[in-house]
Amino acid sequence: MASAKTPQKYVAFLRGINVGGKNILPMKDLAEIFRATGCEQVRTFIQSGNVLFSAEPNAESRLAKQITAAINARFGYNIPVVLRTLPELEAAVAANPYLPQVADIKLLYVYFLQTEPSGEAVAALDPNRSTPDTFVAHNREVYLYLPNGMARTKLTNAWIDAKLKTVSTARNWQTTLKLLELLKT
Repeated sequence: MASAKTPQKYVAFLRGINVGGKNILPMKDLAEIFRATGCEQVRTFIQSGNVLFSAEPNAESRLAKQITAAINARFGYNIPVVLRTLPELEAAVAANPYLPQVADIKLLYVYFLQTEPSGEAVAALDPNRSTPDTFVAHNREVYLYLPNGMARTKLTNAWIDAKLKTVSTARNWQTTLKLLELLKT
């Protein structure tokens, strides 16, 4: 864990940018927004809203709000931002209940949640909503096994957000692993 003087490494997951020609946000501009909020060592990864950076420890809430506000002010998009520290991302990767039994990691996804849902909300999720798709909620992540792919599942952001009363954004497992690798460097 970073001390008060040592910057913390973070990854930001932005939802809904540069998808299907909507909410176009150049990565150069996105990196500038992060730098303007006090982030350092800012790097983006692919065009779908993944930003690696360092900043003061315990700044998640402030940074998420400032980044969302800055994107809205500059581009007019209300883009949710979900942050994880390096230790949180390591824990999320280690906690995937589908590994190692699922051989094809291209079928694995994770929803990163802004806040941890209540136990009652998690218990109320319908496990049969989108068979053969399955999911496991754990802390601030929902792990998904989607044999028919993300495009065909009924386990959507809108459903997760409404049922768990939070904000979520999905990443495929390959991207999640690559982000962890990059955050460690």
